[in-house]
Amino acid sequence: MTNEHSAQAEQALIDAQAGSPKTTIKGIDYMSDEKGRLIPVDAIKPIDLLRDETVINITDRVKALSSVMTKNKAQLFELIRDFLELSASAYDTEYGGKKGNVSLTSFDGKYRVQISVSDTIVFDERLQVAKNLIDECIGDWSAGSDTKIMTLVNDAFQVDKEGKVSTYRVLGLRRHNFDDPKWLDAMQAISDAMQVTSSKEYIRVYERNEHGKYVQIPLDFSKV
Repeated sequence: MTNEHSAQAEQALIDAQAGSPKTTIKGIDYMSDEKGRLIPVDAIKPIDLLRDETVINITDRVKALSSVMTKNKAQLFELIRDFLELSASAYDTEYGGKKGNVSLTSFDGKYRVQISVSDTIVFDERLQVAKNLIDECIGDWSAGSDTKIMTLVNDAFQVDKEGKVSTYRVLGLRRHNFDDPKWLDAMQAISDAMQVTSSKEYIRVYERNEHGKYVQIPLDFSKV
């Protein structure tokens, strides 16, 4: 975090308002409740006012920190892009493509920066075609391995609370090299059903500890 951004964050904390906004009508201060009704401030219990001030104070601080992190994130990606392009220019070419899945290490090996790209994958209606083909395979195979395979398949196609299947489990089925034509068709149907809807880039920074292990520097409140 730069000194400039630190100063901005500190100023934002200083400027944070004490509690929710108030409306003055004929000399009386009111605050809106969660239903939008105007309540006289004098009629609100002190503990409720203190709770309101505490929540607003915390929220303002978090929003200020979030803003600083957002600005720094953009600058970090810009630094990485500039370096990768400079590195590629040594070979009279451009880096091109996404700047993902790259690992950069300091000269002494103490620090490591990793850039990775995570794709969001969904499946279209052909996933159900794959499930039907797999069910037919299991029905055709000998009973000796049916139960275990059926459990594996049912787990893979089980949906979560949002009605989505686990991408990891479904794609994991492709690791099984069964030579049944229906199974191969099912695996092809799974591949054809895959659609990448979005990609997100991540930056992770690591520091090597006294045991030689790289430990990620946390940027998550729950991990600091």
